[in-house]
Amino acid sequence: MGGVTTVGDRADRADRVPKQDRSRATRQRLLEAAVACLAEHGWAGSTVSVVAERAGVSRGAAQHHFPTREDLFTAAVEYVAEERSTALRTLFPEGAADRRAVVSALVDLYTGPLFRAALHLWVAASNEDQLRPRVTELEARVGRETHRIAVDLLGADESEPGVRETVQGLLDMARGLGLANLLTDDTARRDRVVAQWAGLLGEVLD
Repeated sequence: MGGVTTVGDRADRADRVPKQDRSRATRQRLLEAAVACLAEHGWAGSTVSVVAERAGVSRGAAQHHFPTREDLFTAAVEYVAEERSTALRTLFPEGAADRRAVVSALVDLYTGPLFRAALHLWVAASNEDQLRPRVTELEARVGRETHRIAVDLLGADESEPGVRETVQGLLDMARGLGLANLLTDDTARRDRVVAQWAGLLGEVLD
């Protein structure tokens, strides 16, 4: 009968939930491993097999979740970018009165393994026709989200002349500091630049 639930049905449902949980956990491990590999070894050294081994899963399991290498790495950078965006909003749930803290947190987005991984992906995309449109779209999406977060946290009114460009200039500056930090520890100079930008933002936004 259509309304009767059998023991077998209940067992199937009970079995399905753990499988879904395991599937999500496997996917997350693959994404995190892909970002770590990309940051450490670059595009050339980051194959699906290398990522699968680091994640502790079979190559077949990796390809079940991500059929192509491009699928895996674009999804990985997008996943971690979303995680970082969530973490940034959590730092300042009500916004932040201290603009220097906000500027510092935005700059930090460009000095960790995510930025390093994304940079390798950008370089690869410049030479890989199949990868370029996907990375271009991903970067545009991440850029828009980061800009929205910056506007919210800074309490910026983009209807005022020059405010949008000032916020975008801050993010461009942060990206430049991230590039400088790839080769040397740029902490001392970065702290001075963050302080200066916080002051400039105060003049523009207040």
